[in-house]
Amino acid sequence: MKKLIAPIIVTVLICLWLLFYLAAVAFVPGMPWGFRLIVGLISLGLGGVAVWNLCERIKEVRSGEEDDLDNY
Repeated sequence: MKKLIAPIIVTVLICLWLLFYLAAVAFVPGMPWGFRLIVGLISLGLGGVAVWNLCERIKEVRSGEEDDLDNY
């Protein structure tokens, strides 16, 4: 469980930062809708990738597969 704490914290912080950035751009008056849409899609995509990577890391830790750098 100790090996999962850091990836979870980092993923939560990244998602919060992306949400803050998305909210900051979304509520700026005079910003074109196309730009807001592009920033929103990019932010949601990056958040999804971060969560997907977290899920993959959790699977690796649970299966006992650790970093492969020790094998080289």
